Amino acid sequence: MNLQAPDKILNYIGGDLQSPINGKFMDNINPATGWIYSQTPDSDYEDVEEAVGAARAAFPLWSTTPAEERFKILNRIAELIDENLDALALAETNDNGKPLSLSKRVDIPRASSNFRFFATGLLHFSTESHHMEDKAINYTLRQPIGVVGCISPWNLPLYLFTWKIAPALAAGNCVIAKPSEVTPMTGYLLSIICQEAGLPAGVLNIVHGTGPGCGSAIVQHPDIKAISFTGSTRAGRDIAAVAAPMFKKISLELGGKNPNIIFADCDWDKMMRTTLQSSFTNQGQICLCGSRILVEESIYEKFKHEFIARAKKLTVGDPLLDDSRQGAIVSKMHYEKVLSCIDLAKQEGGTLLLGGKAVNVPGRCENGLFIEPTIFEGLGAECRTNMEEIFGPVVTLQSFKTEDEAMQLANTSDYGLSATIWTQDVSRANRVAMNVHSGIIWVNCWLLRDLRTPFGGFKNSGVGREGGWDAMRFFTEPKNVCIEL
Repeated sequence: MNLQAPDKILNYIGGDLQSPINGKFMDNINPATGWIYSQTPDSDYEDVEEAVGAARAAFPLWSTTPAEERFKILNRIAELIDENLDALALAETNDNGKPLSLSKRVDIPRASSNFRFFATGLLHFSTESHHMEDKAINYTLRQPIGVVGCISPWNLPLYLFTWKIAPALAAGNCVIAKPSEVTPMTGYLLSIICQEAGLPAGVLNIVHGTGPGCGSAIVQHPDIKAISFTGSTRAGRDIAAVAAPMFKKISLELGGKNPNIIFADCDWDKMMRTTLQSSFTNQGQICLCGSRILVEESIYEKFKHEFIARAKKLTVGDPLLDDSRQGAIVSKMHYEKVLSCIDLAKQEGGTLLLGGKAVNVPGRCENGLFIEPTIFEGLGAECRTNMEEIFGPVVTLQSFKTEDEAMQLANTSDYGLSATIWTQDVSRANRVAMNVHSGIIWVNCWLLRDLRTPFGGFKNSGVGREGGWDAMRFFTEPKNVCIEL
């Protein structure tokens, strides 16, 4: 198949590509150039209603389709993602502004892995049974919920979109999915791939639009029984307020203000390389980025000088160039937010060690939205800069004297998504991992993911878990059957 980004994106409803019912479209802007390169639907409740109707009609057949047949279709989707890696990566870079090399190396391969993992997983999805001695046998049926809603963010457009869709489909549900209106192109191209793969009409419906116009309609629809959402804590709070009184199942993967805890006995070279990545990959626009770097006092000055020197070498430039390590900020609104956060850090008394300014990239990207990698020190643990998610190329440095002090600093934030620990002391690593209030802990690594494991955070970083059997279980309803002997 020849996968190409069109001038006009369409909704995917009932197996067909179609314009929004209201006829309204929005501009889709490449943040690296400032150019409008396509139009995307501004869908509303009518489109969601049509999609729900298509999903309801498809559910009886899809929910009873043999696991082997569902596996073949979902695995074929994974194969087609692999075969169209270049086209999908270019579409994601044009949407998101991230370096093309990053899209090719991480985002698109992970999207393929998501479909392949859950396609395989559905063949091995088991249920429990319990023997009550000579009285009865209980077993649990895990049945698909029905029609579910999947709403994904703009920072990892296809990666996180498929992270939600694949387990929902594998479990036998029909899906109403909404990609971010800021980065809609790969969601549209997935529609074409699903048609080519032979996914039955109505099983997956992709409706494009804004959060208030389209996302809210998905959350509010009475026939959509579960919502899986990744995005801001503010939006997650609004979704919970609507969904909870309707007794919908909800999984919310929200923000992070993640500590990167560095002890003096770390593997220095590996720690420096990885900390640079965990700070600035995708311009810091990953919920798992380590935006608060906590360094043991005895190595603080050494760390600071080398970290600054390495960050200076990160090339900010045209995302299509191989040597660009920092691309554009995703949108004008977010660009202005990040710059305002940098101003706030200065007002709060932070010492600017590096960056802090917008970057003008000449040529094709002269109107792009670029910001330098930015490093601050001297900010208190409870200032807004260290408490609120910036979601940009901005990190803060803090020192600590003891393990207890490191824990206090790490746990100050209202977020609890992830943490990274650097030490060669196994006992210390286990102690700190146990005491950090985060749902995902990396020791001497970052972003190393086994798709079989739970994924999610504590506190304001969300509720529920995604990944592995947790995702499959979320998209099913357990039913206990008790048979008296």
